[in-house]
Parts: sequence; C-alpha cells; structure tokens
Amino acid sequence: MTDISVTSPVERIARVIAAEAISINGDGQDASAGGEVDAAWPQEVNRAMAVLRTLREPTPEMVEAGRAAGSDPAEIWNAMVRAAIGQEETV
Repeated sequence: MTDISVTSPVERIARVIAAEAISINGDGQDASAGGEVDAAWPQEVNRAMAVLRTLREPTPEMVEAGRAAGSDPAEIWNAMVRAAIGQEETV
C-alpha cells in the first residue's frame, strides 16, 4: 500500500474517489480494498483534477480562515480547507 502522505494532491483525491466506490467504508462492499484502490485510482485522475479545479476560487469563509491562520502557508491551506469542509457540514 502506498504512503499517501508523500503523494500528490491529485493522487490523494483520486484514491479517495476510488476507495469510496470500492470500500465498505464508502459505497462498496470490499472490507480490505487497499490493493483494489491501488489499481483503480489512476482511472479517477480526471475527477480528481476536476475537484482541484473547483478549489481554485476560495469562498469568503475560506479567505477569512486563511487570514486568521497566520503566515505559514501550510497552516493557511489547512485552515481554508477546513473552512470549506465546515461549510458543507453545516448545510
């Protein structure tokens, strides 16, 4: 199994999309889907790219979270993504 902490954002997202379809933790039936996800994620690259393209423009909430996070780019990115997730969790 690949250590996703060292993979590109596109691969990470593609793996999540593939896992959602295959794994019992998502919509699939496989309780141990690691190998299948390793094989399937490349077919999800176009969807992953579409996800990233939609994130090019932050919402006002994301911008505010980024400002509040300080000057560390990693902290800013993390805060902005958490704000986007938070927006959806409150809908």
